[in-house]
Amino acid sequence: MPDPTRLRDSVQRAEAELRGNILPFWMSHAVDHERGGFYGEITNDLTVRRDAPRGALLTSRILWTYSAAYRRYKDTAYLAMADWAYKDLVHRFWDETYGGLYWMVGVDGTLIRPGKQIYGQAFGIYALAEYYAATRHEEALQRAQAIFQAMEAHSYDPEHRGYFEAFARDWGQATDVRLSTVDLNEMKSMNTHLHVMEAFTNLLRVWPDATLRAKQIELLDVMMTHVINPNTAQMILFFNEAWEPRSHHVSYGHDIEASWLLVESTEVVGDATLDQRARELAVQMAQAVYEQGLDPDGGIVYERGPEGLLDSTKQWWPQAEAAVGFLNAYQLSGAPHFLDAALNSWDFIETHLVDREYGEWLRYVERDLTRPQGTGENNAKVSFWKCPYHNGRACMELIERLHKIRGPISIIEGI
Repeated sequence: MPDPTRLRDSVQRAEAELRGNILPFWMSHAVDHERGGFYGEITNDLTVRRDAPRGALLTSRILWTYSAAYRRYKDTAYLAMADWAYKDLVHRFWDETYGGLYWMVGVDGTLIRPGKQIYGQAFGIYALAEYYAATRHEEALQRAQAIFQAMEAHSYDPEHRGYFEAFARDWGQATDVRLSTVDLNEMKSMNTHLHVMEAFTNLLRVWPDATLRAKQIELLDVMMTHVINPNTAQMILFFNEAWEPRSHHVSYGHDIEASWLLVESTEVVGDATLDQRARELAVQMAQAVYEQGLDPDGGIVYERGPEGLLDSTKQWWPQAEAAVGFLNAYQLSGAPHFLDAALNSWDFIETHLVDREYGEWLRYVERDLTRPQGTGENNAKVSFWKCPYHNGRACMELIERLHKIRGPISIIEGI
């Protein structure tokens, strides 16, 4: 049986981290009161890079985080932050001419990368659906629906299924579809499909549309047929349009994240056959990360290739996803090593990633646990990619899941 004292302590620590560090940090430091929206980059020591470009991805992730926090806690400060993010997403990134969200703009609104990354559209859906769930603001739901319909009209592959990576601003062909310079310029990717699945799940919660549900069922089959390698229980990162693999690297953070998002998605769809298939795969995926990506200190390394370990850093977001993914595997299997791994992940986070001096979390530590040096984007506290979504969500998931594992809560305990 799990140690009830340790479980209670973990719940209290996760809630203290969420409400005492993560959420206050972004409200205090990230908001650009002069020009609207959020600063594009802030260093670890809280130096603001005022000229940093703005991304719809960061705004979407902030919108999701504070909408979800408001739904749980009904704190009007969280609602105000969500309202601010919604205004920024609509006014700065919504393409009034062609629909959908721009990927990147300048501080002054100059279009830097106005193309339609499907990854970015997915996070727009994810955030807008959550904002609607929190506020019942009808326009937010309509915008989420409009992005879904644009994706189906332009990105869906009727021959091989799934979604193409990216398009020009007018939804025409794009020659470079990469999210970033570290990605491959291929027609389809694990990362985009994972987050489209995540987005459709959240949209289904507030809009139980028959067409959307059918598309999600198909996408879940694509994920479990093509994206997840059945022999290794690990995801393939890049593909051509016919789902032929173009990469043999393993991303441990994405694998452990997908393991629990997959189950969440099948539960919302309500298909028993898919749900059973997802549960079995989730445990297998978590076990593969446990065996290959987890260090004795409780942290997981970043990426491995056929030639060996490619990136041994311990990034903030895989650690957050590991705490949730391992806990999900414990809930599905009852295997105690998964519970230990989840709680050890949280211990690792608090010991090595939470920044006690400046707030929030470091982006990463080296495998030997030394902190990164320098002030570049890869070491920023706030950036195009560094956001409150992974760690904020992990706290919310841990609180909810640990409460379920602990069972009924007494009034005397008061948590």
